[in-house]
Amino acid sequence: MYMNRVTMEMFSYFDTGKKASRGEPEKFYHGFVLGLIVELADRYVIMSNRESGVGRYDVMLEPRSKENKAIILEFKVQDTEYGEEKDLSETECAALEQIEKKNYAASLIAKGIPEGRIRKYGFAFCGKKVLIGSGDKALES
Repeated sequence: MYMNRVTMEMFSYFDTGKKASRGEPEKFYHGFVLGLIVELADRYVIMSNRESGVGRYDVMLEPRSKENKAIILEFKVQDTEYGEEKDLSETECAALEQIEKKNYAASLIAKGIPEGRIRKYGFAFCGKKVLIGSGDKALES
């Protein structure tokens, strides 16, 4: 709910890149989320767009101490014009599937972080609407 409130109150229709060239909305949301999590830098090494497994994740938070869990974030913008996803939940599922399919957790596992301590979140965006899923169930942010 928090993120939807922020997007509704602060974003313009034009901010979200709805009519912009393909790829632009992803960059906007990516920067927005990075701005929100920058305050976690004392607890996490925050990395963006780096290779792991057989692809490049959007954001990874590597814990600085063992008490925190690692986090992988993948962002998808629902393509209502050309996309196959009928609703935001399908876009969120596609983001989570990409994390698994491309094995983004590989670099964390190589550093000794057990898979059970890695949290994976798929973010789905469509205009000002946001849906976040963790594999267990989607969270309307």
